[in-house]
Parts: sequence; structure tokens; C-alpha cells
Amino acid sequence: MPKLSIVNRDAVRFGAILHRLRLARGWSITTAARRSGMNPTYLGTLEKGRNMPSLETLLEMADVYGVRAADIVREVEEARALRDSRSPS
Repeated sequence: MPKLSIVNRDAVRFGAILHRLRLARGWSITTAARRSGMNPTYLGTLEKGRNMPSLETLLEMADVYGVRAADIVREVEEARALRDSRSPS
């Protein structure tokens, strides 16, 4: 999948969550990639918010990190709502 040409804030938020979950477990990107069956370069691209994950990727990463996919989506949604509440109307 090609990298996003425009920064997508939701992809960046998702990537930050993945990064935080990986670091909380003390895993290298190589370890996380191996556990998920992904290429480390692709996982790094996701963590940097340079690619929008598929639903399949979201579900796989939730399994790998032992969290619910719904919780990841909720966190992205809450960050989006916080940003929107700060925008001038």
C-alpha cells in the first residue's frame, strides 16, 4: 500500500497509539512486526502515521497487543473530538 501523500490526522493518531502500545511492552519494532506477521518497515510507516491501516490490520494489531480494536478506535475518535472542540466556530 502506498504511503499517504497528505497527512491524515487519524492515521497519525492510530500510529501514535501503536507506538505507545509497543513501547509499553518493551518490544522493538522488529519484535512487534514478527508477532503481527508484518514487515518492520510497514509497521514503522503505520506508527509514523504515513499510512491508513485496513480493518484487518487494526484487528491484527489489537490481537498482538492484547487490546480491543474498539478501544483503539475509541481513542482515535476521542482525540478527533477533542481537536474539533478546540477549533474556532
